[in-house]
Amino acid sequence: MMKDELAAAVKGAVEELMTDANQEPPAGLQIIIEHPVSPAHGEYSLTVAMQLAKILKKPPLFIAGEIKAKLLLHDSIRLGFSKIEVAPPGFINLYLDWAYWAAGQQVPHTSKANKAVSSKVVIEHTSINPNKSAHIGHLRNSCIGDTLARLLKKSGHQVEVHNYIDDLGNQLADTLVGIEQMISELPFDRFGDFCWDIYSKINKAYKENPGLLEERVRVLHELEKGNSNTAWMGLLVAERIVREHLEEMKQFGIHYDVLVWESSIVREGFWSKTFELLRTTPVFQQETEGKLAGCWVLKQEGGEAETGNHEDFNADKVLVRSNGILTYTAKDIAYHLWKFGVLGQDFRYKKFADRLWSTDSQGIKKRIGRADMVVNVIDHRQEYPQMMVKQALSALGFEQQARQLRHVSYGVVSLSPATAAGLGVDTSDQKHSYAMSGRQGIGIKADDFLNRMEQIITAKRSRRAGLSSRTIAAASIRYYLLRFHLQTEVVFDLEQATEVSGNTGVYLLYTYARSCSILRRAKQAPGLDENEAIPMDNLEMQEYSLLRQLAYWPETLENAVNELSPNHLCTYVHELTNLFNHFYAACPILKAEGGKRKFRLWLTERFQAVLHEGLEILGLPTPQHM
Repeated sequence: MMKDELAAAVKGAVEELMTDANQEPPAGLQIIIEHPVSPAHGEYSLTVAMQLAKILKKPPLFIAGEIKAKLLLHDSIRLGFSKIEVAPPGFINLYLDWAYWAAGQQVPHTSKANKAVSSKVVIEHTSINPNKSAHIGHLRNSCIGDTLARLLKKSGHQVEVHNYIDDLGNQLADTLVGIEQMISELPFDRFGDFCWDIYSKINKAYKENPGLLEERVRVLHELEKGNSNTAWMGLLVAERIVREHLEEMKQFGIHYDVLVWESSIVREGFWSKTFELLRTTPVFQQETEGKLAGCWVLKQEGGEAETGNHEDFNADKVLVRSNGILTYTAKDIAYHLWKFGVLGQDFRYKKFADRLWSTDSQGIKKRIGRADMVVNVIDHRQEYPQMMVKQALSALGFEQQARQLRHVSYGVVSLSPATAAGLGVDTSDQKHSYAMSGRQGIGIKADDFLNRMEQIITAKRSRRAGLSSRTIAAASIRYYLLRFHLQTEVVFDLEQATEVSGNTGVYLLYTYARSCSILRRAKQAPGLDENEAIPMDNLEMQEYSLLRQLAYWPETLENAVNELSPNHLCTYVHELTNLFNHFYAACPILKAEGGKRKFRLWLTERFQAVLHEGLEILGLPTPQHM
């Protein structure tokens, strides 16, 4: 990749300059390669000369000239760039040699997919409590996680996708208590929607009759012990809900390799072994006095940790409550020791669905887990528990594994005032947004949203060729949830979310289909013979702008991998699509003549290949017709 070659050459040039000056390279010096806003300043720009001016005690313009001279000693730089220009007060601007670049584009870019597998990554995402239907907040998690899995596979990693099923938690217990105690006579098409109603009703009943909370504690104990009537009922409810969740996610192109049931962690002795390991460390102790008396806690190392405003924060994290019930974090620590293959125990597995395995004590052995890196897609409110898992790994001596545990944090999905009011929420306080609440039954179910979007797509389509309206609707929803910066709180407005023009998935799909139509109408493959030069002279501004964006695709992909940020890809493909449509409007393609026609068809082919790759990673279809 040209940017990598440039970065290596600049680093070498800087080191040579520092050696010549009998100085060590400054600690923390970052060689930043920028994309100039103005095309007049080339494709890449360096500011490193200005960073070195005080250290070398030379004018930045002079240092920039020295760096330029050293860069020109590299064959790849000389060949890859048509011009390197030094500009006041010390910029180094580099202009790609487009003929050289184009010669390397005869085979569609495939990132690192053909390289040897570098490591195994376990990605955990979705992990919805199996007690009711999924809502749009859950769907944001799933879309982010699935896109990261596709992205890491594209970059050459071996990827295994886990969906953790919390079948021992409060939420499932509440639904079970609700089924026993509450009455619901409303018609529901899905069991998860019935449970959504029941879950809301029991949580309202807890406020009116706090004594019911004792029933929840009883159910929690029964679920952990297993084999009782209540435990079997919990298994039936959870499994039915999980199957509905899987069907919902499948409509958005989201799939998994393994379901890991929390009950398996407890009943297969994973927590018992983890408990014994933790007891050998000084940070795991049972409290004998105070409000945590009788609890087993993970003591903070070196004082209180930075935890933000996490509602479950204690200076010392409780792993086992005084009543013997395990916290979520306790089971999560055991789960992560297994994920990294350092627990010394393993699950057995049975088929749950096509190409999907599930932990099961009566199953078979399989080589699952044993990750080099673990990526957990969990919203920002779980930052503190994730820190506790890292702390436990470090305390047990697994420092490398702790470093390779990545928490992909993201902002939650809340409701706009208009959407919240439509669901019956009191918005008289005029807040900016309103949280969804399963306990109160407030939220937009993922399946309801898909049905609504499908109706809108169908109503706006002039013809029905190509993809179904439901497929287009799912793609549009998926892109909508991916395009926001990860840390952004998505304030979901139903009217805005169902738009089909502007920065939308529909816009991307229509433009991709347009490029396919152009190439079909060309009647022959537009690719050039290997030895035939691509005419790159006298470019129109729209041609040049599109070329420039295409050249940035490999580094965009690499940045998205390094930062685990799908929204970088959304920003890129939207800008690429805009530039192609400007090019299409200003530059006749099929009606052009001679070398210009050949070049524009080639440029269309390059656009199609890069957008195809981008859409696939984002989990969107690549339609030939719309």
